[in-house]
This record gives sequence, structure tokens and C-alpha cells, in this order.
Amino acid sequence: MKQGHVHLLRRRRQGVTDYRARKRAITSQKPLLVVRISNKNVTAQFVKPTFKGDVVLSSSHSRELSKLGWHGSAKSTPACYLLGRLAGKKAVAAGVKEAVVYNGLAPFTRGSRVAALLKGVVDSGLAVPVGEEAYPDQDRLSGGPIAEYAAKLASEDKDAYAREFSALLKAGFNPEKYAEEFEKAKATIAGGRK
Repeated sequence: MKQGHVHLLRRRRQGVTDYRARKRAITSQKPLLVVRISNKNVTAQFVKPTFKGDVVLSSSHSRELSKLGWHGSAKSTPACYLLGRLAGKKAVAAGVKEAVVYNGLAPFTRGSRVAALLKGVVDSGLAVPVGEEAYPDQDRLSGGPIAEYAAKLASEDKDAYAREFSALLKAGFNPEKYAEEFEKAKATIAGGRK
């Protein structure tokens, strides 16, 4: 039996696009919620696919959270939830009512940061098809495990605490009060500021 060359599309060869997932998302005829997590930040965009390329309807970046009073990690689970609230609020203002998640090649995992962002988007009033069991629990969303770990580390090893949370401490953010800071930023986002 003769084996031949199987042609792969350029963006698939580069590891950029999963065409099967993209086709499923595009045939839904709804805007796509594109989530990208980098080493330091998170981006959420609502895009409408067209033949000439995707048109961005609304975009949010985790750096915007610092303007709203959040000085914690920009890529943590609480930050992703807050970014989801902000992104959803901006999308609603742009006229988006519903969306479908398109995560590219990254798999969707229950309880992940992407799931936390989706919870924020849904809580802001958009319809996104995702089950309740996919969301992280409320303690993780508010940063409870991070605060517990910070308190444990502060009592056991001050040097490790200062090393582990150096960026947060430098920004004036107390890691033991993650939940309180989360609630303040959540109230600020809900209060009307963009």
C-alpha cells in the first residue's frame, strides 16, 4: 500500500489553529469569546468571524484591572474572574448578547482560569453555553487558597514568603487579604467604571 504525503494547513503546522474547533465555533453564528493566557497577563476578546478576517467587537486585558484597584496577580484565578466581569460588561455595552468560547489549541479544563473568566462573563449578563460544574468554587474565585498559603508561609518561613510574594508586596498588596481585595475590585467593576 502506497503512503502519500498528507498536507497540513500552514496555521495547523505552526500549532496556531485547530480548524475543527474553529469550524464548530464559527458555524454557531455567534460571536466568539477568545481567551489567551500568557506568562503575566490574560486577554479576553469578543470577535465576529468574517471572510476577510475576525472583527474585534470588544477587548479587555488584565492590565486594566490595576486601574480599577486590583493590584494582585494579573493571571490568577481571581484576576481571571474579575477580567471576565469587565470583559462581559464591555461586551454588553458593545451590543453583544451571547458568545461561544473559542480557546484555540488550549484544552478547556474544569475549574481552570478560563472557566473562572467564563463565570465572570456569565455573571455580567452574557449568555455563554457552559455548565455550572465547569466553574471553580467560590473560595477559589475569591483567592482563598492563595491567602491561606500566604498566611501559612508567613508564619513558617519569612524569607520564602518574601520571595514568593515579592511582586505583590512591592505593589502594596497584602496576599493574606486576597478575598477582601477581590470583593473591593468586584464592587468597583459592578459600580459603573470601565
